[in-house]
Amino acid sequence: MKNILCPPGALEGVTVLDLSRLLPGPYCSMILADHGATVIAIEDKRQYAADGLFLPTVQRNKRHMTLDLKSDEGREIFMRMAGMADVVIEGFRPGVVARLGVDYDSVRQIKPDIIYCAITGYGQTGPCRDRVGHDVNYLGRAGVLDLMGDPDRPPSIPGIQIADIAGGGMNGAIGILLALFARQRTGQGQYIDISMTDGMLAMLPVAHFWRTLSGQSPRRCDHLLAHRYACYNTYETADGRHIAVGALENRFWRQLCAEMGLPQFTDLQFDEARRNEIIDAFRHAFRQRPLDHWTATLEPQELCVSAVSTMEEALAAPLFREREMVVDIPTPDGAAETHLGVAVKLSATPGSLRTPNARFGQHTLEILEAHGYSQEQIRQLQDRKVI
Repeated sequence: MKNILCPPGALEGVTVLDLSRLLPGPYCSMILADHGATVIAIEDKRQYAADGLFLPTVQRNKRHMTLDLKSDEGREIFMRMAGMADVVIEGFRPGVVARLGVDYDSVRQIKPDIIYCAITGYGQTGPCRDRVGHDVNYLGRAGVLDLMGDPDRPPSIPGIQIADIAGGGMNGAIGILLALFARQRTGQGQYIDISMTDGMLAMLPVAHFWRTLSGQSPRRCDHLLAHRYACYNTYETADGRHIAVGALENRFWRQLCAEMGLPQFTDLQFDEARRNEIIDAFRHAFRQRPLDHWTATLEPQELCVSAVSTMEEALAAPLFREREMVVDIPTPDGAAETHLGVAVKLSATPGSLRTPNARFGQHTLEILEAHGYSQEQIRQLQDRKVI
């Protein structure tokens, strides 16, 4: 069991109040918490916890409290906390925080230099601002989903939440870091409008380049970086596993052809007339041996070839253990939690995994005590279901 002990993170001294739920906002605040920020997650959706929609794997390094923002007392508590915060994150639909009285304009009345980040599906402006949606909808509207899957079948929904994590969580963290940097120079806070759908459209630079170059948009599973050619493809092996080939540069392609016993295709890497023939030849060749044979034969070579790992294999791989991307940290009961590690490696102010996943409402009492509430006041708030 391993617990990472590190010097103070890059965001030490920054306090974040996170009003968001589910994945995008909590993922954003987890990044900040991993790098030393004090993050207090605030939720009133007890039903999420009861229904299993509270995601514990993005709650590490945080404290979590329950608070009813629809009540006057709940808003008063939040505003007292906001007066000592640097950042507020929210993930409600546009207009909700204004109705609750905890929007940017309200918060900056008591904390003028607050950085306030709103993460939504479609942003605070535009014709879709009030529409509901989930990850698949944001991928669909941005033209990303249309590029995923087989050409003769409906688009395939990816197995991870790309819009939530990259379009929402990561872009939210980037926006907050930029705003913190700007505040150091100007002394001013600001409002950050993150649209997950904007984030997905922004992930199309290569596809947009090919569209500009050729005058046609890339087609699903039928372009340079998606199955059109044998050099950049996936293949089934004899044991029903799969291998990923990314031999895009000609030197990799030539060596791959030699290793696979297919030297006749060396000079035909992008031959349009014979591309299906070449793909079929590689499919046939890879099906002759199991995955272990191909990884042992090809991975040691100077080739862009790798096994398609299962999630279990990835979590157990020495690559991710040695890179501290899979880390076990102790819990108060003496057990251990396995966590995905900190992806951004800083040499002087590294991120770290300091505390296990916070439980729903776990730190409510201690947070209120730290903000000046007496035991009797806390008991009354509990009786009135404010907390």
